[in-house]
Amino acid sequence: MKKKVLAIMMTAAMAVLAVACGNSKAQGAAGNEGDKNSDGKKWIIATDTVFKPFEYTDDAGNFVGIDVDILAAVAEDQGFDYELKSLGWDASIAACQAGQADGMIAGASITDERKASGWIFSNGYFEADQSMAVAADSSITGFDDLKGASVAVKTGTMSATYAEGLAQKYGFTVTYFEDSPTVYQAVVGGQVAACFDDTPIMAATIKDSGIGLKLVEGTGNDPAEYGFAVFTKDSQELIDKFNAGLANIKANGKYDEILAKYLGE
Repeated sequence: MKKKVLAIMMTAAMAVLAVACGNSKAQGAAGNEGDKNSDGKKWIIATDTVFKPFEYTDDAGNFVGIDVDILAAVAEDQGFDYELKSLGWDASIAACQAGQADGMIAGASITDERKASGWIFSNGYFEADQSMAVAADSSITGFDDLKGASVAVKTGTMSATYAEGLAQKYGFTVTYFEDSPTVYQAVVGGQVAACFDDTPIMAATIKDSGIGLKLVEGTGNDPAEYGFAVFTKDSQELIDKFNAGLANIKANGKYDEILAKYLGE
């Protein structure tokens, strides 16, 4: 009888252990695939919803892009855990400023103005400029053709700042939208004469989707680097980890693999 009781107890104990191990693996898989995290902290990272090829949803419903892959590679290299939240540009900034997110990666250009207003940036991980696009059948060839017209921009971005700086000189008005796809549709639909956005984003959209837009040559500004950002010195550790991981993935070739995946060789 005692032997039977002992056997039952051992079987039950093994079952509990198996469930516990299974739960542990499931929790690990829900993170960023990195199991080297040593402090148990999970960082909350905010990002945009649609900013192809840096963050977007693919045909299979997966959230992908250059920013998404760089963050994953850096986290794996540095052994930290994170949760990526696709919130949108404005909402990502607000979440970080309110302490609801620890950092942000969303093709954010590193500028002195942003630094002065409280953004704390990592080292740059990609260089981009902003330029103008018009409808594919438009006769607009430059800023001089915009007098009396309206142009579309995404609220709170470098492209918005660029357009605002040109508006008075060239006599056009600026109309604001929440995301890049809506900006582009405003041009295609004839609501506005042109739009301003990051050049690689517009180029990728035109190439991949066949949308009826074309870039206007000679309208680009001076390029700036994108950076990972936090908004409080309490998250400086995250910046340090990002910088260290970025240096490592550049050195080992992973960074180049990510760019080639989305931009070609």
